[in-house]
Amino acid sequence: MTDPLSPDEITRYGRHILLPEIGGPGQQKLKNARVLVIGAGGLGAPVLQYLAAAGVGTIGIADDDRVSLSNLQRQVIHSTDMLGEMKTQSAADAIARLNPHVKVIRFEERFSPDNADRQISGFRLVVDGSDNFDTRYLAADRAEQAKVPLVSGAVGRFDGSLTVLKPYERGADGELLPSYRDLFPAPPPPGMVPSCAEAGVVGALTGVIGTLMAMEVIKLLTGAGEPLVGRLLLYDSLTSRFDTIKYRRAKTDARKHA
Repeated sequence: MTDPLSPDEITRYGRHILLPEIGGPGQQKLKNARVLVIGAGGLGAPVLQYLAAAGVGTIGIADDDRVSLSNLQRQVIHSTDMLGEMKTQSAADAIARLNPHVKVIRFEERFSPDNADRQISGFRLVVDGSDNFDTRYLAADRAEQAKVPLVSGAVGRFDGSLTVLKPYERGADGELLPSYRDLFPAPPPPGMVPSCAEAGVVGALTGVIGTLMAMEVIKLLTGAGEPLVGRLLLYDSLTSRFDTIKYRRAKTDARKHA
């Protein structure tokens, strides 16, 4: 049985506890939660910061990269004095400074077909903050197989998007909820969509989308509100416009799984 909230935690999370949608029981759920974050980069940075601040008890971080100078324009969990350090270690140090009640599990390896199941095991929710299509599809497939929710986000130049996936559950109509492959049946051909390193990205955009991803995690863990299941949220930063696209399970299930 998990320890109850300490007096220090009750003070720290007081603004959450005041909310009827979260309250003490919801904050206890956050403390009991185990969340895996894939990528400690532009999206992962704000996700990690806000989940740690919110009191998520155990956070896993999967990333095999080191902090470089070009990261610091958007990866705000890292700092100049951490250049050359593993991103998992840099992020873990920042989390420890922010909230000593949070336990961090570091996976200093790329999320791959060989280790995906091992990394996901033991976590009740996965956040995909990766920057490539191979990892996005792999995370979606393996999270579906493990029957854990996935919060998936993406950014490029001035635009971002996010959604929540629970394709192993059925909706109110009795039909299975949609998967990532119902939204995006197949990756684009290599080279068609330039990476952020090739096309650029506004640093603050990753903060907007990453923070929205953290909000979806908090909603899923506490039961507050309505998560973005079956809905893709789109953000155009140049026009300050949000749009939502609804999507459903494909009638003919021709999806391929890793």
